[in-house]
Amino acid sequence: MRTPRPFAFAASTASATFTGVRRVAHAVGIATVVVALALYCLVWGARALLRPTPGDWATTLHAGPVPIAVGVAALIQWGTTPWIARQLDGRTVTTRMGEVHLAWDEGARQLSLHCQPCTVRSSSWGNEPVHLANARMTVRRNATQLQGTLSSGALQATWHATVRAAGLSMHITLPDTPVHDAYALFASAIPEVAYAQMEGTLALQATLELPSKKLTVQPRLHGMAVRGLGTEHWAQARSKCARALPTAQLGTDSLLARAVIAAEDQRFFTHTGYDLTEMTQALHRNQGAQAKARGASTLTQQLAKLLVTGGARSPVRKLRELLYAVEMEHTLGKARILRLYLDHAPWGATVCGAQAAAQAYFGQRADRLTAAQAVWLAAMLHNPAMEVRQWRSTGQINQARAQWVAGNLRPLKTTQRSRLQDELAFASWPLLAKTP
Repeated sequence: MRTPRPFAFAASTASATFTGVRRVAHAVGIATVVVALALYCLVWGARALLRPTPGDWATTLHAGPVPIAVGVAALIQWGTTPWIARQLDGRTVTTRMGEVHLAWDEGARQLSLHCQPCTVRSSSWGNEPVHLANARMTVRRNATQLQGTLSSGALQATWHATVRAAGLSMHITLPDTPVHDAYALFASAIPEVAYAQMEGTLALQATLELPSKKLTVQPRLHGMAVRGLGTEHWAQARSKCARALPTAQLGTDSLLARAVIAAEDQRFFTHTGYDLTEMTQALHRNQGAQAKARGASTLTQQLAKLLVTGGARSPVRKLRELLYAVEMEHTLGKARILRLYLDHAPWGATVCGAQAAAQAYFGQRADRLTAAQAVWLAAMLHNPAMEVRQWRSTGQINQARAQWVAGNLRPLKTTQRSRLQDELAFASWPLLAKTP
């Protein structure tokens, strides 16, 4: 018997090995193609199911470098389907609010979204975002019905919505909640939370329309009271606005005081430092890309802005103003609040206080202004710098606003207000050269 040559044996072995490798590679190749084809079918099948039709609420997702247009309603239904929601458990998504962590509760059959910290933005309150230490949302779905909770700190609201292809209306209910718990959410940005004593409850009903982001809010404050801010010491505060000018005691019944109330806060004598009706209306007016920002501050809140909080437009500043306004109503009373406001109100680039404004613009004391002059000054308060520029260039301020203020001046009778409006229509005072 002949012994195989070593070379032939090696060649035979190599051939067998190569054949085995080739078969394995072939099998792996087929498996890879099958998996790729399955994934392709899954992705394109999902894309077909999620593809929006004209008029649908849509967004864009990215599968790697590939953008995919999807219908949000279909995406919500997919994301809350248990077998898919299980795959989301433990994942993190980057959003405008921050890093959102997802969790699936098998027992409750609900998806939870949690961010810590969170950033919230809305055109309703301006460009400055609100920062929360944490926020959580739970979602449960039954066919096209969604429901769940919204919580942050000690606050917890419930919500429900119906999913439609074109969007959804999210209805939110916050039950009576201690005011202090609401302010505690902003403790890092509002130092007064650490020492102010607050009483009362807050509740609200809200509706959020998506994708338009239109927000409708019906808040309710009950029994709000604040102590510990020290506003009682402001009773003796003296303004620096009219140091070199003769004093003029403007009572609440003076023409300028009544004109300022007509222009800035017509419910001044009936509210308790804040006006929920006006705040709600301003929230609605300020929404949308073309909306012009409009505040809803009472004279009491404006005084808090002048003396404490400053001019930055933000919801946190508004919340601080509210604290001081509620306490001032108790510690100072209406008459003193009105006098302090008139003493400190801005009337131009370097003009502040009613006495300085009357002297700068009309060359006389504030308590000697005519009704037309008082209305003219009061109409400037919504934007003093702009009104001064217009007065200088055209000889007039905003006539429509001046007419509106005159029409709201009380306790003048209707005929008196009509005559005043006629007088203002032809009024023209030269802007004194020494004014800024």
